[in-house]
Amino acid sequence: MPSQKVLEQKQQIVNDLAERIQGSVAGVIVSYEGINVADDTKLRKDLREAGVKYTVVKNTLIKRAAEKAGLNGIEGVLNGTSAIATSSEDYVAAARILQKFADGHKTFEVKTGYLDNEVISLEKIQSLAKLPSREVLLANVLGAFQAPIASFARAVQAIVDKDGEAAPAEEAAAEAEASTEA
Repeated sequence: MPSQKVLEQKQQIVNDLAERIQGSVAGVIVSYEGINVADDTKLRKDLREAGVKYTVVKNTLIKRAAEKAGLNGIEGVLNGTSAIATSSEDYVAAARILQKFADGHKTFEVKTGYLDNEVISLEKIQSLAKLPSREVLLANVLGAFQAPIASFARAVQAIVDKDGEAAPAEEAAAEAEASTEA
């Protein structure tokens, strides 16, 4: 029987993890088995830079935290070694980084994930992983908004340039006409 102190520590871990799940927009649970320290360090660095929190946690604690957070449907994948990655702002960062890492490591696999407190399929996680980063998406949207404005500006500039070329020709024709009259 665990001591009262150990139980309190585990309850605190469950409470913290439940808050983290509730406060996140997306999360991914992986089996991190069989990766070396160098790869793990690089993975954690990439996740940290993307604003993703990544923690290795016992399956029973993940299960209890998920239940407390109202996230149902992940119990079936909670076996073996598990780690959870959560993101409070970016819907695709965790899926993109972890799926890319899993593609390069045979023993590392994505188990499940969730978006807005709903469990999603592995196919959806893989689809999310293929999406570009938030910055790239925003740049594409901005480019789409700027394209019509830029086209309009080029058209106006072409008209100005055309009028600028026509004026010297008209002056030359007027001078030629004046010289023939004289």
